Amino acid sequence: MQDFIAALMAGLGTILVLAGATVTVLKPVAAEQPAGFTAETATPATGWKRVVRRLDGADRLIAWGVVLLVLAAVAAGAISFNFGAEAGSK
Repeated sequence: MQDFIAALMAGLGTILVLAGATVTVLKPVAAEQPAGFTAETATPATGWKRVVRRLDGADRLIAWGVVLLVLAAVAAGAISFNFGAEAGSK
């Protein structure tokens, strides 16, 4: 089951990264602004929402793809985290 989840997340992550790259490459072709969109219709955002809204759709796809690829590597065991604590004695 662990390998299935890792493979699924790796596949989805790859698809998202490729989709984001495709949108980035094809963006100059469709550089027109959509009808009905104006700066007044956008709602103001604060905090981390402002950072996320600054990213365009292609960058978000790539970012989520990278997150899924990292999670797939963790699920497959390629990346592991070890946390430990020691208490000294007198």
